[in-house]
Amino acid sequence: MSPTTTESPVTAVTSAAATTAPLAFFYEHPQWFNPIFAELDRRGVSVLFNRMSPSADRREHGSAIFHTLAWLGQLELQGVRVLNGTTAFRYEVSKALQLSLLSSLGIPYPKSRVIHDPGHAVAAAEGLRYPVVVKPNVGGSGAGIVRFDTPQALQAAIDAGTLALGFDHIGLVQEFIPARGGHITRVETLGGKYLYAINVHLTGETFDLCPADICQTARGEALANACVIEGAKAGLKVEGYTPPAEVIEAIERIVSAAKIDVGGIEYVIDDRDGQIYYYDINALSNFVADAQRVIGFNPFVNLADFLEAEVAYAQR
Repeated sequence: MSPTTTESPVTAVTSAAATTAPLAFFYEHPQWFNPIFAELDRRGVSVLFNRMSPSADRREHGSAIFHTLAWLGQLELQGVRVLNGTTAFRYEVSKALQLSLLSSLGIPYPKSRVIHDPGHAVAAAEGLRYPVVVKPNVGGSGAGIVRFDTPQALQAAIDAGTLALGFDHIGLVQEFIPARGGHITRVETLGGKYLYAINVHLTGETFDLCPADICQTARGEALANACVIEGAKAGLKVEGYTPPAEVIEAIERIVSAAKIDVGGIEYVIDDRDGQIYYYDINALSNFVADAQRVIGFNPFVNLADFLEAEVAYAQR
């Protein structure tokens, strides 16, 4: 049975039997989730879980972000099983809260300060190593992150009125970590467990690292089904990778504490001293484009298995 879709300018709920399905998809982006819809349709299964994007404001849907947080809380109070529910989504939409979680777990992260006024950025950066980056608290795919190499450059942006803190007017001033090997690592998890990891090779020209939109393998091969969402990502390349056991253990601790059912964690190795820093917790996780070629299997099959199991559990 093909899914039926009810759409508004902001969100859509998709299910084969939208009025009776024990689970459903709640999402904002019009294309990111087509692969999992196709896999579930192939199986004749329909489900729904929270896929709201923190980058919705970039598509003029920002008003739905905190509405979603309130709505998820209502559903949970009514006894509805929500995948990537209130706790997970709260971490998704606050980079400051993500760092507080990492601190509580004793997991290293880049030295950072939280501000609510762009004019405070230079003072907040005192004691940090330059370069620094200023990040909107509500991010998504690296949106709005700007690097500053000197206090003078940061002050110039403040004076020019170009330093934007983003949707909730909160931002992070954070030490920029030079990436060893020229890449960051993103680890995807499913059901609280490690699923796969990729190295994303950086160009220095963008912080927009959505894995679904990366266009090339590290060998320079074009990836199928990429570059169709937000446009090609300035020469970014990707390769499959298996992290050390201690990294996998740390990441599983993070997603467990954040109550993330399906998510991705990013970390970087500081080229100056080899220290690992975890810096981004994602409850909205878009699997890498052309995964069969990059990591050797189709993670949407795993995701569909997981969702089928959730449906079966909810129907008991």
